[in-house]
Amino acid sequence: MKRIGMLLILIIVFSLYFGRCTQYSTSADLVLKNGIIYTAEDPQSVHEAIAIKKDKIIQIGTNREVENTIRKKTTVLDLEGKTLIPGFIDSHAHFMNLGYLKLNLDLNDTKSWSEILMMVKDALKNTKPGVWVEGRGWHQEMWENLPEILVEGYPVHKKLSDISPQNPVYLKHKSGHAILVNKAAMELAGINCDTPDPDGGRIIKDKNNNPTGIFLENAKKFIDDFLDESKKKRSDQEIEESKRKAYHLASQECLQNGITTVHDAGSTFDEIRFFYRMVGQKQASVRLWVMVNDQLDSLKKHLSSYKILNFKDHLTVRAVKQYMDGALGVRGAWLLNPYSDLTSTSGLNDTPLDELRECARLALDNGFQLCVHAIGDRGNRETLNIYEEMFRTLADPADLRWRIEHAQHLNINDIPRFHRLGVIAAVQSIHCTSDAPWVPQRIGDNRSAEGAYVWQKLLQSGAIICNGTDAPVEDIDPLKNFYAAVTRKLPDGSFFYPDQCLTRYQALRSYTIDAAYAGFEEKIKGSLEPGKLADMIVLSKDIMSIPVEEILSTEILYTIAGGKILYKKHLE
Repeated sequence: MKRIGMLLILIIVFSLYFGRCTQYSTSADLVLKNGIIYTAEDPQSVHEAIAIKKDKIIQIGTNREVENTIRKKTTVLDLEGKTLIPGFIDSHAHFMNLGYLKLNLDLNDTKSWSEILMMVKDALKNTKPGVWVEGRGWHQEMWENLPEILVEGYPVHKKLSDISPQNPVYLKHKSGHAILVNKAAMELAGINCDTPDPDGGRIIKDKNNNPTGIFLENAKKFIDDFLDESKKKRSDQEIEESKRKAYHLASQECLQNGITTVHDAGSTFDEIRFFYRMVGQKQASVRLWVMVNDQLDSLKKHLSSYKILNFKDHLTVRAVKQYMDGALGVRGAWLLNPYSDLTSTSGLNDTPLDELRECARLALDNGFQLCVHAIGDRGNRETLNIYEEMFRTLADPADLRWRIEHAQHLNINDIPRFHRLGVIAAVQSIHCTSDAPWVPQRIGDNRSAEGAYVWQKLLQSGAIICNGTDAPVEDIDPLKNFYAAVTRKLPDGSFFYPDQCLTRYQALRSYTIDAAYAGFEEKIKGSLEPGKLADMIVLSKDIMSIPVEEILSTEILYTIAGGKILYKKHLE
């Protein structure tokens, strides 16, 4: 009996001791309570409170269940009924370009050619002769007043050249797939009426064969090379300072919009080295998942050395980005049949198919995902064909998670192939409502109804979609994108084939856990579960239940990444 009594005492002592240790180990650094918390795991997974220790979630549940993690040093944030969701993952954006847009002329909100000319004129007041003037964001289909002279729907350079005779001007189209430059820029590049079109590109010329200043797709390289050369003349310090400014501006823009991870849709090896330095120097806040986009020779030489998996939880490089075709707005998307409003063209194939096959083989051999930009129905078909061809060479092609970036216009026969091949459609909902006013002009009503932005058709076939903005092509704001996904409502109040709208839960998944899945990161982020990174945002309204029009007035109140509050809206 004495031995039994002693044993009981030891059990009680050990229980008390280890109980205290367990309590201590589950003490939280940050607790958010009294909220409406959507985990994104399933539509019914809604909780009141969440506890964070260091950079991970340790508990989620009712206020009472989470209360046992609170200690004297725990920071407690009362959500007062506000909504908390996983941090948005923008699965297709151009991170550094988002920052550079802030350093150059932002033309996204321009409504006319004359407004653009005025902005360039103002910029020249503070620009030395010979220095390039750069801008981005114009779109001729969005102008309320068109110029008197148009060629194939585009303005010509004359007025731009008149106001800037000494400074080369480089204005990128909103899509990024065309540029408008002035005479000074063309003279530097040696462009004249005899300059031929390159493969996969066009120089738009007038009836007298004179260049208009518009360069489509691969023709941009004629001007890009000279712009790049001028930038290389800067000192190493100037180049680094410019990169850092753009990086921090892009990070700030993302955090203010509740974005905790960006799938960067194409960076060179040099840019990746810069990202690595920034993370190593603890300068990173937004997590980057990067697609390598470089010349084929460079990919062959360096790709095997650049696979980076979750470096300090802020940098992953595990995909290759290539371009099958261009953009619909500039008639560069590769179509199976000619454009309805310009029957002389069916678009352009940017990268030769054999070169894309080589890139695909490189990706397979080095364990990289392949992410191919394809917008037109033929562009998508040819991409799926190459994927299928590559997968047949493997004994087990399962779970490669190769992606098609945009997948905007599909032939009905190709929709089931996404699921069958395990290909992810990386879409941008905002492109639908932004482009819809002129999409039927480009491809006609029948093709628009059958295959334009067919998200529900893809999901119902079993495919997985992830969502993004393509910023700075579109606004980085995920709530505008979420609204576009669930309404497909145009500025004039009409709806673009609303049967293809996402449900709110589908839209949330596409921006969180399915976006994480698209980058092999669903085990560490994308949903609010114990053990995952504490990336989350607090919203002023419940976007899952409020009247749909209130989504656009919803604000990001907090952005939390790795358990740290990195953005807090200043409330009056």
